[in-house]
This record gives sequence, C-alpha cells and structure tokens, in this order.
Amino acid sequence: MSESSPMNAGDGTYSYTKNSTVQRDAASGVNDAIREALMENLDVEKLLGGSTTFTIADLGCSVGPNTVSAVESLIETVAHKCRRQGLDPESLEFQVLFNDQIGNDFNTLFASLPRPRSYVAAAVPGSFYGRLFPSSSVHVAYSSFAVHWSSKVPEELHRRDSPAWNAGRIHYSDSSPEAVVKAYSDQFQRDMESFLGARAQEIAPGGAIVVVVPGVPEGVVTYSGGVAFSFLEFILAEMVREGVIEQEQVDSFNVPNVYPSVKDLRRVVERNGCFEIVKMEFRDVGVGEVEPENVIMLIRAIFEGCMANHFGTVVVNNLFVRAMRHKLQFAAILNLAGIEGTVSQIMAVLIKRN
Repeated sequence: MSESSPMNAGDGTYSYTKNSTVQRDAASGVNDAIREALMENLDVEKLLGGSTTFTIADLGCSVGPNTVSAVESLIETVAHKCRRQGLDPESLEFQVLFNDQIGNDFNTLFASLPRPRSYVAAAVPGSFYGRLFPSSSVHVAYSSFAVHWSSKVPEELHRRDSPAWNAGRIHYSDSSPEAVVKAYSDQFQRDMESFLGARAQEIAPGGAIVVVVPGVPEGVVTYSGGVAFSFLEFILAEMVREGVIEQEQVDSFNVPNVYPSVKDLRRVVERNGCFEIVKMEFRDVGVGEVEPENVIMLIRAIFEGCMANHFGTVVVNNLFVRAMRHKLQFAAILNLAGIEGTVSQIMAVLIKRN
C-alpha cells in the first residue's frame, strides 16, 4: 500500500476544498492563542538579522481555502509585531512556501490564491519528514491537521505472526491489543523525531513552528473522531460478507494516522533539544453541528485516496455509496459515542528554535 495519499483534489463535490470546514473551524478556534504566543515570543528584527525577506512555510498545506487563511493570518501577525517593534512592515517581502506530498493538487491551490496578494508563493513538494528547505531559511513554519499522518503504517501491523497484527480492524482504539497501540505510538515518535530533526536545520534561530493537530487527553487512547474508523470497518465487513472484497484485503489495511497527547509531543520535542516549548495545550474547540451526510463527505475527502491505493477506486466508490445508504446507522454510532458535533479535540503547539 502506498503511504502517499493526498487529500481529494480539485474543487468538486468530493474534494477536500469543499469538505474541510471542520478543520477550518478547529484551527480558527486556537488562532487567537497562537497569534498571542507569536506576538510575545517572535523578535522580528533579531530574527531577520538585516534581511528584508520573511519566509513562512505551510507544511502539509493540502488544497483549498484553509491554507490561504492560515498564511494570511500569520502575515498579519508578523506585520503587527513589526509595528510594535517600530519596524515598517511595508519594507518586508513575505515569501510563502506551500509544502505537501508530490501528488498534492498544487494547481488548484495556486489557482485559488488571492490576486493581488501580499506575498510571493512557491510550491515545495515532498515529505515533511525529511529536509525541504535550505539551512536557517524559514522564519515561521506552520502545520495544521497534518503531522498526525504517519510516514508509513507500522511494519508490525503487516505481519501475521506479530502481536500487532490488526485483523478486521483498520485503526486502533481503547479495545485494541496493547501491541497495536504501541506500534502506532512508536511510529509517531519516529516520525516526529524526523520532522523536528529536519526543521531544526531549516528554521532560523529564534524562528518558530506552529502545529495544530487532532489529539487526545492524557490517558485516553481513542480519538473522538475515531468513530469514523468503526463505521468504515462496519461497511467493509458488509462488503466481505457479500463477496465484494476478501477478508485478507481488510486485514492488511490500516490507516496511517496517530492522534497524540500533549505528553507524546512534549517527549519528542524535549528529546530533540533544539526547540523551546512556548505553548502546548489540549483543547476542545467548537466546530458546529454534525450532520451524518456531511461527516461522510469529510471522511471521503480525507481517506478516499489512502483507501483507493489499497482497495482500488471502484471498491472505494462502492464503499462510500454504501456509507450514504447507512447514514442512519452512522448517526446512531455518533450518538452512542456521545458526539453531537459541537467540539473537535485538538492540540495547539508553538515551539521556538533555540
């Protein structure tokens, strides 16, 4: 199974562009806290060191309006801090580097950028788990709803003789064997070590990384949105019973997502040693009411590519047609899980390069 699975491209019915308002609302819910932390901790004059180019990188930008809003908010914050420091923001040139996987729909993204705009834009395709930019060239890096995507599914989940063999399931939950949960957790630690190792070389001294990521409270394994995986498992089991797919196809598929706690993130940042933790907090953020149809569209926009790489596009289209047919069952699953659609569990993180 290919691990490179960008969000659905274009701006059509099933696109991420049209089905990412939950992510938008969740990120907006921590925007003021991030803005305040940047205002207090970013020394623009010292950071630039005489340069007039301020570089912002959006890591895992995907496609659609969310990345545009995020970078514009960051530019406004930096401009405001300039004025507070007695600097003229008009003297700066802002450069925004949009990064995502090679298969990301950069054409649609760049077609959606405002004209005129206050920054120069460039695409930087590639995995953010490796080097992307020249040394000390980025002043603020931003990543929203991205680092919970693993670089790959843990190897242990692919082996039948492993205690982490995850037969019949496509993710992990409170009821999963400890070995499955540990395999995912260890993969997150390895990935974030790579992420921070690369950023430590790319972020200028005094620069910052902002991360907004779905997560879990301390001591909790299952992410609140994990009911989506239970629903998909229900439909896949139905397709196996009807002979549409083989059980082996389900047993060998696992979603490469890990939802960390504050402790998980703090551990890897402290182990890296190159960054100061300025802000790291877990929040329940309001994202509006949940309609089962809209959640199914959201799930499709996010996971269709990942699932199609494994099951094929015809099977996955069948799966989501069935999902809509079972929307009442999904509503019952949401209700049983106590999810009424008013909150999203996320973490807001700001770390500063030493």
